[in-house]
Amino acid sequence: MENEILNSRTIDLNADLGEGGADDAAILACVSSVNIACGGHAGDAHSMRVAVRAAMACGVAIGAHPSFVDRENFGRTEMHLPMQQVYDEVSEQICALQDICKTEGTELVHVKPHGALYNQAARDIRLAETIVKAIADAGPQLKVVGLAGSELIHAARRAGMIVAEEAFADRRYNSDGSLMSRKLPGATIDEVELALQQAMRMVEQQSVISIDGKELQMNIDTLCLHGDGAHALQLARSLREQLQQKGVVVTASM
Repeated sequence: MENEILNSRTIDLNADLGEGGADDAAILACVSSVNIACGGHAGDAHSMRVAVRAAMACGVAIGAHPSFVDRENFGRTEMHLPMQQVYDEVSEQICALQDICKTEGTELVHVKPHGALYNQAARDIRLAETIVKAIADAGPQLKVVGLAGSELIHAARRAGMIVAEEAFADRRYNSDGSLMSRKLPGATIDEVELALQQAMRMVEQQSVISIDGKELQMNIDTLCLHGDGAHALQLARSLREQLQQKGVVVTASM
């Protein structure tokens, strides 16, 4: 019975790339979606174009990865800005990548906020709604990728947008379903085998064990593999192989 369930299951694997990682091209061969840094925390016109071309060559769905404009801190420092400024900065980043996609003969498929913007939007309704408006104005067909069960997902659904609820193979969770702060020890899972175990649990059981041992049920459409992790490529290859062995279809289509 378990094999029958798994054989009917699909999952999207996504990676955050275009951030200067050495293994971007190899990781692209393992995933079905890519989130490309578009200037806020990393990336420029050249790196975006390189990433778009590489994604096209691999048949991978292309997404924008906007953040707070804070390259010094890689977009991982919380900021409290006027909502109009957030809207403008997110819109500018999405449009920059969208324009490159058009000139390369392809389309932008989704948008996933990065770092502190992502985590704040997971709990801040007003910020979530501002980001969703920027995405919708860039293209109502764009898919909104956000933390499973978060305010960003709720805001996107209220706006009639397509959503993909996300979980992280290589991050640990608090008991409320939020991600542990990167400032805390153990927030990231650096051991490939442990990350692989967590990822497979997410796919097979739609759940994760929090840092304090609580089982959290989630609706998971897409799994993220951080492209800048020390063992990102090894994890990507191992996870893709194990999913194939289990009969799980890796695809961006939902």
